[in-house]
Amino acid sequence: MKFNELDVVKSLKNFKEKKIIKGEIGVIVIVFTVPNEAYEVEFVNSDGTTKSIFTLLPEEIEKV
Repeated sequence: MKFNELDVVKSLKNFKEKKIIKGEIGVIVIVFTVPNEAYEVEFVNSDGTTKSIFTLLPEEIEKV
């Protein structure tokens, strides 16, 4: 599935090194198509500060 910038997504697995758990909600901030489809996703804390931002593959996220 193709995603777009600003799509709200959730993680489909845990990313312990990034402190993100399965089901956590994030927003796509950059879409990559070369060399492969991938997405830069930002996850935020309850106060709106960035918790983590990193690149995920399409099979690691789901649109909310």
